[in-house]
Amino acid sequence: MSSRRASISRLREEVAELHSELTRYGLVVWTAGNVSARVPGHDLMVIKPSGVSYDELTPDNMVVCDLDGNLVEGEHAPSSDTAAHAYVYRHLPEVGGVVHTHSTYATAWAARGEPIPCVLTMIADEFGGEVPIGPFALIGDDSIGQGIVDTLRSSRSPAVLMQNHGPFTVGKDARAAVKAAVMVEDVARTIHISRQLGEPLPIAQEHIDSLFDRYQNVYGQHQGVPARGGHA
Repeated sequence: MSSRRASISRLREEVAELHSELTRYGLVVWTAGNVSARVPGHDLMVIKPSGVSYDELTPDNMVVCDLDGNLVEGEHAPSSDTAAHAYVYRHLPEVGGVVHTHSTYATAWAARGEPIPCVLTMIADEFGGEVPIGPFALIGDDSIGQGIVDTLRSSRSPAVLMQNHGPFTVGKDARAAVKAAVMVEDVARTIHISRQLGEPLPIAQEHIDSLFDRYQNVYGQHQGVPARGGHA
């Protein structure tokens, strides 16, 4: 089996399996949401097909597209968000995975067009500051992808809340992007609850920087290997 074929086969299995994490953590309903993964060394990505039930997702029905969003392999049409994922891969070469959900609390912040403030040490660790808001954009072309890229380029966050739409997350691979999606929903819920009690207390920027640096470069089993985020 060629290296390309082996990579695609592995990623079909991984991407199919990771979609079950979206349902496990209650981040999606019906057929909404999607996970994709870049095929290393090739201008290709593996992504969920459009309109297929999560119960019916298998490695075989994952689709392969090029980084312009064109279908390369698969019997189904690719996700309606394929153009956005493809744009991210074209313009952020360090990104190996992209996730989109409509998770309730993160999407509620997106509906308000309001970033999630950095008022917890976990937010500093994971996101390096506030979780930013991206611009309003319509589905169908590169507009969403451009908004994601433009926003993340000026942020340390692996998550962006696209205004009136919902969260998109990125990572060094698809699993890291899924973890960011889980974490952004968790902090969105926590800060929402906190604000019912009063105004959350801010964390000084110097402490945010220190927390982020420690977590990305020291914490856990892979010291000295920076990552966009993820408690483990």
